Amino acid sequence: MTTPAAPAAVHLAQLNVATLRHPLDDPRIAPFVEALDPVNAAADGAPGFVWRLVGEGAGDATGLRPAGEDVIVNLSVWETQDALWDFAYRSGHLDVMRRRRDWFQRHVEAHLVLWWVPAGHVPTVAEALGRLAELRENGPSPRAFTFASSYTADEAAAHSAP
Repeated sequence: MTTPAAPAAVHLAQLNVATLRHPLDDPRIAPFVEALDPVNAAADGAPGFVWRLVGEGAGDATGLRPAGEDVIVNLSVWETQDALWDFAYRSGHLDVMRRRRDWFQRHVEAHLVLWWVPAGHVPTVAEALGRLAELRENGPSPRAFTFASSYTADEAAAHSAP
């Protein structure tokens, strides 16, 4: 997948939500929990990585439950869409994703949303959940999209211009 590089003044934010099949302390989820630190360390060191949400005093965001008690969230910011794609689909992260059905329920609606943010902006969880709701309600747009239906930063800027 190749997309034009985003202008230096913007970064790509992403939110991914997943509904757990079992509590995080359940042995059936143990392989996922064991993969968290290595996958997060890989993300932190990946080319184009900017920021990711973590709970206070934690190494990840699994303790945060803003979308429901059984829903975990992953919120991060990347320099470009290609950087996020490469991490998600061309790294050890892919091995974990291949097992997602072992640990998470199948979503019947969008569970991943992407959107462009000004460089330096750290999106809030509320902002991210709002973008996901927008995608679910209206389908892909320059404000809330997916890898399969993406928009460039220029398209997003033109869409938000007065």
